[in-house]
Amino acid sequence: MEIVRVENLSKVYGKGNTKVVALDNVSFSVEQGEFVAIVGASGSGKSTLLHLIGGVDRPTSGKVFVGGKNIYDLDDDKLAIFRRREVGLIYQFYNLIPILNVEENITLPMDLDNRKPDPEKLKNLIKLLGLENRKNHLPNELSGGQQQRVSIGRALITHPSVVLADEPTGNLDSKSSEEIMDLLKRSNIEYKQTIIMITHNMELAKVADRVIVIEDGHIKGDN
Repeated sequence: MEIVRVENLSKVYGKGNTKVVALDNVSFSVEQGEFVAIVGASGSGKSTLLHLIGGVDRPTSGKVFVGGKNIYDLDDDKLAIFRRREVGLIYQFYNLIPILNVEENITLPMDLDNRKPDPEKLKNLIKLLGLENRKNHLPNELSGGQQQRVSIGRALITHPSVVLADEPTGNLDSKSSEEIMDLLKRSNIEYKQTIIMITHNMELAKVADRVIVIEDGHIKGDN
């Protein structure tokens, strides 16, 4: 079943001599439970594409459907609710709240939505993350790899329609990177979680079911 559809998506910054076409008429779809890697060099448009899929920015033209709904038909307030409930975001630099412990950082999206996580599901998620003995630790008491595990847990806790991972291993050493990629793959298999990950590293992309190559705002390959 299709969970994400991008239709003729374009994003243009500036005008005249300063005009930059970040994305140019991009279209593709993603099936529920699919793990897709979007690969491209710096400036290729991959981060812009990810932000548009997640409702972080609005396109110049085109549509993004998530769960059959065109997210850009939503006003800003409803778009914010959509992001909180339907999109899990994993960033390169973790973006954890320093005064919250591991468990509190993971449950933050649900707390902001005035919802309580299922205790058993939370316990199982923390176990999947390998953080059972760290759940009361603050971010500054964790390694980089452990902090990224927390951010993955925060992305998964709401059981979103799609998880968007923006260079999730870009700030980690090779061992931690391998562990994070393994964790993303496990969440994809065990939770049947749809994942769209951007990376410049083709070796990391091989973990995905499908690789989309983007160059100068255009899709150059999809297999």
